[in-house]
Amino acid sequence: MNTIPAQEIKRRGITAVDEAMKDGPVHVIKNNQPQYVVISEEHYQELITAGNEAYMARVKASLEDVKAGRVKKFKKVDDLLKAVDEEDE
Repeated sequence: MNTIPAQEIKRRGITAVDEAMKDGPVHVIKNNQPQYVVISEEHYQELITAGNEAYMARVKASLEDVKAGRVKKFKKVDDLLKAVDEEDE
C-alpha cells in the first residue's frame, strides 16, 4: 500500500493524495504512524456492499438456526454464561 506523510498533504493539498492514489489506497502517516487510509469512492462502496452482504448472510444463517431448532433459550444470563463455559471445555 502507498503511504504519504500528513505534512505532504498539508503542503501540497489534495493533489498529493491524487498522485499517491494512482496505485491504489494510501496510508496517511502522522507522527510516524499510519493514521488514516484514503480509498476511492468505488472501493469504499464495494467494502460497504460486501459488509452488508456478509451481515445479511449471518442474519439468514441465524434465522435458519432458529427454524431448525439449533437455538437454546436461557432465562438468566448466568445460565447462558455457564453454557458457554461448558462448550469451551
